Amino acid sequence: MQQLTINLMKRGLHMMIEREKRDYVHYIVSETKAHNFDNISRTKAYQNFYTIFPEIKWAFLASMVSRNAGWNMTDLALPPFRTILSDTQRERLFMTYERANWLIFSDAYPQLLIYKLSLKLSKPMFHLLPELHVSRFMQKEWTYFWKHKDTQRLMISLIINEQNVIHGPVIKQDYFKYRVFLRPPYLLQDILSLNAVLLPIRSATLYGAFVHDFTNIDKRIVLGKKIASIMFNPTVYDALYDFARSVEHTGSRMDYERFLGIKMDKAPLLRTIYPVISHQDNIRSDWYKSGGIKQKWTENLCRDRQSPGIQKTFYNRRKLLYAYYHLRDIFA
Repeated sequence: MQQLTINLMKRGLHMMIEREKRDYVHYIVSETKAHNFDNISRTKAYQNFYTIFPEIKWAFLASMVSRNAGWNMTDLALPPFRTILSDTQRERLFMTYERANWLIFSDAYPQLLIYKLSLKLSKPMFHLLPELHVSRFMQKEWTYFWKHKDTQRLMISLIINEQNVIHGPVIKQDYFKYRVFLRPPYLLQDILSLNAVLLPIRSATLYGAFVHDFTNIDKRIVLGKKIASIMFNPTVYDALYDFARSVEHTGSRMDYERFLGIKMDKAPLLRTIYPVISHQDNIRSDWYKSGGIKQKWTENLCRDRQSPGIQKTFYNRRKLLYAYYHLRDIFA
């Protein structure tokens, strides 16, 4: 009789734990879906999280990279892009930015919410990560962070993880591979280094780094670490954080171009030109189990003492794009 009572108590406790786990997972999935609405909502969610939990440096990095994704999206509505690229080409480029932006958020934001839940309960809740299809790599890294509070290591780990998350479904996926990354519009943009991750401040200075060979995961990880090293450089951080807190993200480059005094075509607000995209979330495989990790991915990037602005180089290249557009228009 006593053993029966013990077994019933254990069963009841197990059911309670399972119900609690389901409730937590349901909450996290619902919150993630609510904020994974579009590029604007994702960017705000990252920024708001970092404001409350500044120890999670990756959230600030993600918010700034997400701003850039929005600017790249609205660029496609500017006259040079509308003239040089077909409607189909512009739609495919938009979907590349949107799919990667959506995928990273769908994987990373649940991790952030689990960290928030762990703090609230004063105990690690990272055993929930497998329920949300987060890689085994990040399960280990969050557990390590909980014990050792190594903010730099966690940031680099999240950079590694999220670049691997998009590598198969976006970079190597047949649609994007053959209709975007191996097509002239992308190849020309890559060769001419027309794309960059920009880090604006509320003055006539623009920090950042140029994007080259985006399909190479090693280079994407190096780029992520480079951007992070610029962002958290003491000579840049305060002004950059001031911009992030003060300037609402609209998806238009006018968010920062007004501080540069640049007179170019004004990009439209993102929500005025793009519909909400419904994504299919197929169960993703764990990249860590199938491919493992390269040791060089985990290495810290040496921080430069000073981070020179790139606004002159970036906008000189955009002016060349405009010059080509005007010449093509003249001789068309």
